[in-house]
Amino acid sequence: METRRLRNIGIIAHVDAGKTTTSERILYYTGEKRRLGEVHDGAATMDFDPQEKARGITINSAATTVFWRDHQINLIDTPGHIDFNIEVNRSLRVLDGAVVVFDGVAGVEPQTETNWRLADQYRVPRLAFVNKLDRTGADFLRVVEMIEQRLGVTPLVLQLPIGSEAGFRGLVDLVGMQALVWPEDETARPFAVEAIPAELAEAAALWRRRLVEHAVEQDDALLAAYLDGQEPDAAALRAAIRRGTLAGAFVPVLAGSAFKNKGVEPLLDAVTAYLPAPSDVAREDLDADPAGPLAALAFKVVHDEHGTLTFVRIYRGSLAAGDSVLNASNGRRERVSRLYEMHADKKQERQRAVAGDIVALAGLKATATGETLSDPAHPLQLERIVAPEPVIDVAVEPRSQADQQGLLKGLQVLVQEDPSLRLRQDPESGQTLLSGMGELQLEVTLEKLRSRFHVEVATGRPQVAYRETIAAAAEVRHLHRKQSGGPGQYAEVVIALEPLARGEGVVFDSRIVGGAVPREFVPAVEAGIRRAAEAGVLAGHPVVDFKATLLDGSHHERDSSALAFELAAAAAFREAMRQAAPVVLEPLMAVELVTPADYLGDCIGDLMRRRGLVRGQSQRGNAAVVEAQVPLQEMFGYIGKLRALSSGRASFTMQFDRYEVAPAAVLDR
Repeated sequence: METRRLRNIGIIAHVDAGKTTTSERILYYTGEKRRLGEVHDGAATMDFDPQEKARGITINSAATTVFWRDHQINLIDTPGHIDFNIEVNRSLRVLDGAVVVFDGVAGVEPQTETNWRLADQYRVPRLAFVNKLDRTGADFLRVVEMIEQRLGVTPLVLQLPIGSEAGFRGLVDLVGMQALVWPEDETARPFAVEAIPAELAEAAALWRRRLVEHAVEQDDALLAAYLDGQEPDAAALRAAIRRGTLAGAFVPVLAGSAFKNKGVEPLLDAVTAYLPAPSDVAREDLDADPAGPLAALAFKVVHDEHGTLTFVRIYRGSLAAGDSVLNASNGRRERVSRLYEMHADKKQERQRAVAGDIVALAGLKATATGETLSDPAHPLQLERIVAPEPVIDVAVEPRSQADQQGLLKGLQVLVQEDPSLRLRQDPESGQTLLSGMGELQLEVTLEKLRSRFHVEVATGRPQVAYRETIAAAAEVRHLHRKQSGGPGQYAEVVIALEPLARGEGVVFDSRIVGGAVPREFVPAVEAGIRRAAEAGVLAGHPVVDFKATLLDGSHHERDSSALAFELAAAAAFREAMRQAAPVVLEPLMAVELVTPADYLGDCIGDLMRRRGLVRGQSQRGNAAVVEAQVPLQEMFGYIGKLRALSSGRASFTMQFDRYEVAPAAVLDR
């Protein structure tokens, strides 16, 4: 397929902004499905997981393929809940464009901001779709203003709503300068093209002028003609809008109500007109040449009763069933037994896929999320997908001895599917700890253990995932020597520790010269430090944000070994950490609280009692919005307290912000 007619896009937004409903309408209008499926009825095609149907939320990103006006659109619907943010992260990594859905009442919400920053990180061009304009309190232009202020971008308004709230019935198309009006019976019948209503003529002329002024700046010839008094025609205007969208100069803003079947066809037109084809996006300096050597990124791994499916985005070259490829990330050869085009949970077998395609492969045994598949003769590694650090732990154990094997197997599969989950042993209690991004994610994971792997588990109360770090530098010399008959163990190391900025992780460096520590033993020193850093000296939490440098050491011709150097490095690390002013770090959450004004004082007082710091207040319609930072430890059980304080009328969202040094009282506890 000619790549200019292919679009790889994602639908992203805050939870409950209407992503999945928008995706369902896209499936319907493109003819992919015969009847409309609703999220609240558990009938949405893209929410096919039993837990998604039961909870009415998206948990897993789902891919499908549709066709619209001679274009193929590969569409990924992503979750909006912060606990499943890895799904958005890995989807944006492999997509060329995105539609960001905004709630017409709430506007820019916290998770929208997080997803927007991810899209910035991956340089993904976006369209904004202001949804739910039929709801009471919806205000299109207020959302446009929020997009500009909160997201720091230039919104390019392409449409204006006709009517408001329950009277919302259509759109003014500012590119074609015409009105698009949908039937009042809210069926999925096509819109009618009419003249712009007289009461909107002035506003339409104003916003059209703004649109043209921004667009013509993308084309020198067009700008010169415009300054000479020539109005660009619709085709030239669309080309200029596309150029500016791809360059990130502005973000086109569209309007509608997906649930009421209004605005979806113009949204699809905008996707094909303004979002990039694979050939428009140069990722990792790769051209999208189907004839070039293979370069593909595995971005998701799922397991079902038929085996393992690995979702890949092909950036260059082609793949066919039966091909042998190289996993350039781990050096292992893999064979593709089958190749599928995915339609949510349905598979359609294909013989071949080319650059730009997103497909699922069967038969891969040693490929994980973020690893690169390449032509064995032309190995290369693409940028990996970085999973966020988990902030909450839960202890899991089987209810019976018979479940022990199934528990470990099930946990390993689920951690492979979701890289934001972590599995480790508590060094003190010996318990198996499952770590994740929030209580909902852990709850969903444990339910999968029961439903998919038929394992009954007992769990402890969720615990905050504290970390440890150092506040000062230290240097330690440690000699590890053992002689107990036969070959001995000998290793001496000099290790220096120094603190790093938050989020820097663990960095290792070697400054050995002259062979004091033979080169083959340096990796063992690093392994020993990293293993020891899994449990700190204060409370056994993982140690982060430090740099360890191997400065010097000595070895013995016969008695030195990798094991001896690993043990010496681990002991030296623990000794150095005790001298380097160790501290405990706790996760701080960014909390957004929305409450009727009557309860504002009580809600703020409660946040302060939870060691919260209020960062700002604003109005959203007739509700007050409070932005605060609160330690995660203090947020357990908050929803019940908030309901009691506000007679059930307040709501909140929270997401991980950063780690900060915990006060002494937390360490004592």
